[in-house]
Amino acid sequence: MTKLFLPIALSASLIAVPAFADTSDETIASTVMEGAPAAWQPEDGDTISFKVLRKGKDFGTHTVSFDVTSDDEFTATSTVDLRAGLGPITMFRYELEATETWKDGKLVGLSGKTNDDGDGEYVEASADGDMLTIDGSAYSGTVPVGIIPSSHWNIGEAFSTKILSTESGEILDVSVEKIGRETVSVGGEDVEATHYRLVSDLTVDLWYDDEARWVKLGFEARGQQIDYILNQLY
Repeated sequence: MTKLFLPIALSASLIAVPAFADTSDETIASTVMEGAPAAWQPEDGDTISFKVLRKGKDFGTHTVSFDVTSDDEFTATSTVDLRAGLGPITMFRYELEATETWKDGKLVGLSGKTNDDGDGEYVEASADGDMLTIDGSAYSGTVPVGIIPSSHWNIGEAFSTKILSTESGEILDVSVEKIGRETVSVGGEDVEATHYRLVSDLTVDLWYDDEARWVKLGFEARGQQIDYILNQLY
């Protein structure tokens, strides 16, 4: 989880889940700060679709699709497909698929698998009362059901002290700075958004609009700029 970019064999773990410092196996009390805004609420069939650029060139896609089963329950499935290569030859590939289950505004289930250029990661989590039991390639234990996963679509991530990796179940420390208001271009339309900076070993920038929708992501590692460009508002 703390890998940085290599010149060709790109560690896309930083795209799907920013690499924050590890936490020890400890009891986690509260993970979301007081005063956090309400998360954007999806409707059935909503999809968040980004194209991912590396140094301004196509690198892949990242989508989050929603299946709303009732007024208080839904799933969110993140699908990431990133590739780097030389001409027609693929030198690096990263794939992630992770499905979150939410009920009454809290994460109650998570199932994820990752192929990071041949290296596999996984996480399975389910609720047991007020706790979420995690079995992952990087962490096994329990955390409160109120923890926010690292899938970025929930603005609670920018108001958290710890987040749950959708790759490996790792519990990641988060330090957040509010940068301020900025204008983001989405499909040729200007959107007012708030810029947050998540700082640790890696600095990751996230933007959310006034409806708490995730509209942009960016960071730099080893001189390579990675940008998430939202295809259209959802």
